Amino acid sequence: MGWMADEAGLEKHAANFVPLTPLSHLNRAREVFPDRTAVVYGGMRRSYAQYHARVSRLASALTKRGVKPGDVVATALPNLPPQAEAHFGIPACGAVLNTINTRLDSGTVSYIFDHGEAAIILCDTQFLPMVEAAKACCDSGGPLIIEVPDEAAGYTATGRHPTYEDLLAEGDPDAPWQMPDDEWESLALNYTSGTTGRPKGVVYSHRGAYLMTMGTVISWRMQLFPTYLAIVPMFHCNGWNHAWMLPALGGTLHCCRDVTAEAIYTAIAEEGVTHFGGAPIVLNMLVNAPDTARKPFAHQVEVFTAGAPPAPATLQKIEALGFNVTQVYGLTETYGHVTECLWNPDWDAHPDTHKPA
Repeated sequence: MGWMADEAGLEKHAANFVPLTPLSHLNRAREVFPDRTAVVYGGMRRSYAQYHARVSRLASALTKRGVKPGDVVATALPNLPPQAEAHFGIPACGAVLNTINTRLDSGTVSYIFDHGEAAIILCDTQFLPMVEAAKACCDSGGPLIIEVPDEAAGYTATGRHPTYEDLLAEGDPDAPWQMPDDEWESLALNYTSGTTGRPKGVVYSHRGAYLMTMGTVISWRMQLFPTYLAIVPMFHCNGWNHAWMLPALGGTLHCCRDVTAEAIYTAIAEEGVTHFGGAPIVLNMLVNAPDTARKPFAHQVEVFTAGAPPAPATLQKIEALGFNVTQVYGLTETYGHVTECLWNPDWDAHPDTHKPA
């Protein structure tokens, strides 16, 4: 249906068709926004040129370690720069990213190791005991552990495993990326929480993740250069795909190891954070924060909240503080938030007590 009678010369080729992939966002950002700040963690600032170079190092180092296209490489990391780099660097060598929920027990993680057949895992020092215990129980022998210390937070390397920076030192900052030949190729392997049995594996395609990043830009009414605070764990639907999205807009990813009201208010007031996502418990944390944790800010902050709807009282209080909340919902199987509650302007005339109901 819809084919022309004569379509000679209209077949797919490099001049008119490129497989969709979120990897293209960072490749473009290196060229368009090379000097803009891409990633922030504490006093660390990295530009898009530096971000891209580290991702290239990771991809080439994994290849030198024997990782082949289609292999699975896992992470057990907080929302820190190495986790963001892994979102691009692991698929940039053709491998499949498996972000593991760090709140799971070692038995469940062992099952994920065996089921997903991860070849390597990047593991934060904080979660090393859990990952080592999981590996010890694997029928397959488990993945090679690369330790990712965080000295700024007091997690120094144990010396039991190669470190992340040692791995990057093996890589080439100018190494070419392995882009997908087919946009339906696997990009990421995620697992459900396993609350009703064994965790279920869910595969994300390059195409699906790319479309998710584009949809979020529209639904969140985003413009160039947003400043995003990473509160949603990147092991939940890959942080709702936001790390993949930000380079498309030249945005800045602010990493946050420990989610506290003070950390959020400080990031907004001092770093100009414009967007973040989080469960209703995060909204309650901000509303109920003591005065000592709060810092004033003059701009409106856009918030995606997912899961059960926040209480009307919570919405009233947090919007008065300068936050504009959009209710969204999704699943691991849907790349995250695929439904949203759009505001109806007719509701503006309702009393405040009725608006959130």
